[in-house]
Order: sequence, then structure tokens, then C-alpha cells
Amino acid sequence: MRILEISASQAHEHASLARFMHPGACDASFLWLSLTRSELQATLGQVQELLQVLCGTQLVDLHVSDLLNDQLPSHYDYTSQYDLLVVRRLAASQPDAPAPPPADDAMRRQAGPPALRRIDTRPVGFAVFDRVLLSVHPEDGAVRDAVAAKLSAASTPASAPAIDVRATSARLPTGPADLMLRVVNQIVDSYLALRRDLTKQLDHWQEELIDPKTRFTNWAALMQSRQSLHHLDEICEDQRAAVQDWIDALEALPAPGTPAAARERELLLVRSRDVLEHIERVVHHVRRLEQNAETAVQLHFNVQSHRTNDIMRVLTVLTAIFLPLNLIAGIFGMNFEFIPLVHKADGFWIAMGSMVLIAIGLVLVFWRKRYLARTAR
Repeated sequence: MRILEISASQAHEHASLARFMHPGACDASFLWLSLTRSELQATLGQVQELLQVLCGTQLVDLHVSDLLNDQLPSHYDYTSQYDLLVVRRLAASQPDAPAPPPADDAMRRQAGPPALRRIDTRPVGFAVFDRVLLSVHPEDGAVRDAVAAKLSAASTPASAPAIDVRATSARLPTGPADLMLRVVNQIVDSYLALRRDLTKQLDHWQEELIDPKTRFTNWAALMQSRQSLHHLDEICEDQRAAVQDWIDALEALPAPGTPAAARERELLLVRSRDVLEHIERVVHHVRRLEQNAETAVQLHFNVQSHRTNDIMRVLTVLTAIFLPLNLIAGIFGMNFEFIPLVHKADGFWIAMGSMVLIAIGLVLVFWRKRYLARTAR
């Protein structure tokens, strides 16, 4: 469990919830309570008591079940007191997972690109209150640790005030909703960082598919990669739908009464649209990768078909060259006593010279008609 109290210029981490168990404890700041699923299940009563004291409400039982569900897709829900957003992030390797057996280069190639072997995801849940952000993470907690490190780096020590207050406070979130969007943006950026590896690996496969000198046999890994890309597309579509629902709910709220509140609402909408744009970039890139993989497969079969046509054309030309030679050999092989040139001493050489001239003449004719020309690659 990580407990961060975030004010206008500082983000201070606390060790326990005891100092917040009274009303008004976060009047000048807001609280970020970050837990794993096991920690939420173990301290659910204490968390509900804290929410009742600070926010005057508790989590609905169905929302508690959603936050504890490890297979929940990305979605958005709300009540009159808080909003609930679930976004799936890329899962890190589990520390207790058995290490894969060593494999040689051939086995690794057959297994497919490492980034597409298993696109595993885990949901991250957010309950956004007025003064509290409750986030539930997978057991590794990589995203919350990264965001907490950024908040600590952006804090300004009280003993050393900044020259320009706006330059430091702008880097800290202004409220639970702003912090939630920053965490979601960190999650989406991990998908954006995956694009470079996916592009590099699939480009290598495209070159191997199109190269006529190689014989591509790794079809099982290619199909697995296409299924992984389709799975990633579905994940990003759920993320986009959840963030779009959040934006729609934010726009449907009553107009703020003060210019400062209106400014804060506008900044939340801008950051929300920025997160949505990042998700759309991931969706666009994944669909382009799927299209490129499909195009590479089609080009592979077109190249193989063209190569087969070249081979059949050469074989047909060779057959056409030897066809008159076989006819001449068949004629002189007949069992007739009187055949021209049969009883002459130089008849064999005359027949052989004629066959050579006919063959050379046909080769020249076919070469001029470009039947024997090498296809440019």
C-alpha cells in the first residue's frame, strides 16, 4: 500500500492511514491511496472507513468486486459520489513464473517475435472521489511506482521555494481526476513504446516472406502473431470506449460556478482528449501492423506463384526446343531399310548438325521473344 498526500507544491508519502481518519484531513490537499488487489482485499474495511470519513460515502459492493476482478475488461461506471474507471495495462513478467527452458536460434525463430508471443494484460481500477483517488493495481505495481517517482521528483521542498510557483505546481496534479488521467497516460505510453518492437519484428518477417530465395515455414508463429495483434486491438478498443465514456460524463456535468473551477474542468478535458488521442494512435498502429502482415502474406504467395510461373515457362521452352529433336530422332529410329542418310558415312553427323542448328535457332527465337529472359527482382 502506498499513501501519497498531494498538495499544490508537494507530494508527501505516509506510512499509515491513521492521520487521515478524521474529517477535514485533506482540505488543503488530496489523497492518493494505491493498493494491490490482495492489499485491498485484506484492508477493505479500513479503506471503506477512510472513504466514509473523508468523502462521506463508500465503494459499492459491485464496484469492489470489479476492482478485485483480475479479468475485467476496460470500462467506465459512475455513481453520484464517485467515478469508476478500469483500464488494462501491459503486464510485466511474473516473478514466480518458471523460467523458460533454453532454446537455440531455430527454436526461437519458430516461437515467433518475443513481443507477440504473449500480449498479457492486467486491469488497473480507479475510484475517483472529490479528495481521494483510490487505485487498485496488479501485484507488481510497476505503473504506480513510476508515477509516484515522477510526483516525488516534481515536488518542491518547503525550505527552498521555487522562483516561479507556476513552473513547479503545474507539474503536480490538481486533483484526483488529473492524477488518474496521468496514470492512464502512463499505461497507454507503455503500448506506444511497444510499437517500435512490433514494427521491427514484423518488418523482418515481411522481408523473409517476400524474399524469393528463402523458404518460409514459420506459419504457426505468424498466425499466433496475428491473433496477438487482434487481441491487442480489442484491448485498445475497450480502452478507447472507457475513456470516451469518461469524457462524455465529464462534459455532461453542470457548468462550474467559478472561473478557477471552469479552468480546471477545461484542463481535465484537454488531458482526457490527449489520452484518447494516444489510445487512437495505438489502435491505428496495431491495425496497420495487421494490414501489413496480411499484405506480406499475399505478396509471399504472389511471389511464389510468379516463381512457379517462371519455372514452368523455362520447362515449357526446353520442351519446345527438344520436341523437334525428338521428332528427328524418332524418324531415324524407324525400322525401314531405305531412309535418307542412313547408309551414308557422314549421315550421322549431318543429322546431328541439323539437330544442333534447329536447337540453336529455337533458343534464339525464344530468347528474342523474351521467353528465356531473367525476371527482374
